[in-house]
Amino acid sequence: MSDTENPFDRFAAWFAEAERSEPNDPNALALATVGADGQPSLRMVLLKDFDPRGFVFYTNLESRKGLELRGATKAAMLFHWKSLRRQVRIEGNVAPVSDAEADEYFSTRARGSQIGAWASDQSRALASRFELEKRVAMFTARYAIGKVPRPPHWSGFRLQPQRFEFWEDRPFRLHDRTVYRDRDATAGTWLIEKLFP
Repeated sequence: MSDTENPFDRFAAWFAEAERSEPNDPNALALATVGADGQPSLRMVLLKDFDPRGFVFYTNLESRKGLELRGATKAAMLFHWKSLRRQVRIEGNVAPVSDAEADEYFSTRARGSQIGAWASDQSRALASRFELEKRVAMFTARYAIGKVPRPPHWSGFRLQPQRFEFWEDRPFRLHDRTVYRDRDATAGTWLIEKLFP
């Protein structure tokens, strides 16, 4: 299967270029979810892993995005690499990562980030900065010795793509757009089509 037939291979090549050219966070992506009321929500998160099973990111499960992902189980991602004048849109179903995967990734985080995962009631109202600092101090004291365990409310999700769109800038706004969709799971092939810019 050539790079043009497999969107994961194409993404990997573009991502490798972004890692060399983007000045900050080439793994940053805009993640779109939808609430039970149909209201869409969008925020930036960091891609932590990808392979043919999908694209992995981590969050507080009780945050707005965590609740929306567990409720709707569908999401969309957008990578925009300004230095390359490229973007990739990905849409699909979302499923939780395994506890083993979440534990493994959590163990690689900086200790301060591990403490932060315990201290932050992400997306909920905060009375003052002092309240957050007090919680950080409390969990720093609680886990002063030894490793910091992963909080039960913190884990990851894997977006399993059903559609990719690769966009590349071209002169006079005649951009190149390629869509991969309707994957045949048995054959492992995708329907590929070009779109008008």
